[in-house]
Amino acid sequence: MDFQTKILLVSFVITIILSIIIIPILKALKVGQIEREDGPQSHLRKQGTPTMGGIIIMIGMILCVTGSYFYYQHKEQYEIAKKLLPILCLTIGFGVVGFVDDFKKLVLRNTKGLKPSYKMFGLLLISVMYVLFLQKGLQLGTQTYIPIIKQYIDIPVYAYIPFAILVILATTNAVNLTDGIDGLSSSVCTIIITCLTVIAIIFNVKEIVIFGSIAIGVILGFLMFNLHPAKVFMGDTGSLLLGGIISGMALYLKIPLILPIIALIPVLETVSVIIQVLYFKKTGNRIFKMAPLHHHYELSGWKESRVLIVFSLITLVMCIVAIQII
Repeated sequence: MDFQTKILLVSFVITIILSIIIIPILKALKVGQIEREDGPQSHLRKQGTPTMGGIIIMIGMILCVTGSYFYYQHKEQYEIAKKLLPILCLTIGFGVVGFVDDFKKLVLRNTKGLKPSYKMFGLLLISVMYVLFLQKGLQLGTQTYIPIIKQYIDIPVYAYIPFAILVILATTNAVNLTDGIDGLSSSVCTIIITCLTVIAIIFNVKEIVIFGSIAIGVILGFLMFNLHPAKVFMGDTGSLLLGGIISGMALYLKIPLILPIIALIPVLETVSVIIQVLYFKKTGNRIFKMAPLHHHYELSGWKESRVLIVFSLITLVMCIVAIQII
């Protein structure tokens, strides 16, 4: 059995154990979900469900990636060990920003949470550090892979750095908007990360294969408790972290242009919000019954399970298409 398969299974088991331990703690601390009164009425019964569960994903990632780091150090494969850490720092950094936001909202009872300007500054700072490390530390260059034509293009560094930062911030925001139905963000992100891991296998980028395998195992372990009816929600702690994983892997593999394809659902969720806001400001009316998009379908009579299945299947199909054109 390959190491990546073993670490996926180990990550899955560790995250289940962490969930069993941490969810009761979140309940005891009364870190409960706050539902919008103007949202789907079916969501009101979720009020009080433990949230900020993204800390489970965060701890699982730290334990398993660190364990893999020491494993490869022991095997004297120092390059692989060293390259596992930058993307872990990106994802954990984003998770910490989300944790501070969740903590202020749910524990300190500050309904506004972290100020948007502070939140954006934190995400921007971590994104800049990651992109600069890819460029200066790992010397990955600015080559970007173009799907379909299957060629790389060199982007001038002065254009690549802001482009890469924008990719990270946009992906993170899109994943954050996708988190709104039991298991939706977890399921969609698992499929996307699996696709990126398969591409890493095709490109023979071993450190990303290992990191992706860990992420898949951890998210699936969390998903066992996040499926409908959810026993825990990830909060911004989890959704920002997942956005970091996806964007970090895509940039490391030099395939950020594949994200609009494999992350079509998060893209549509984001576009639905933008359209809704702009149209409402201009006309005072709404195009969608509620944004993001998954809430529109809920208010149109779809059950949460149907939204989850349809959105996950769309993501799966788009990921298969992406692998074919990569």
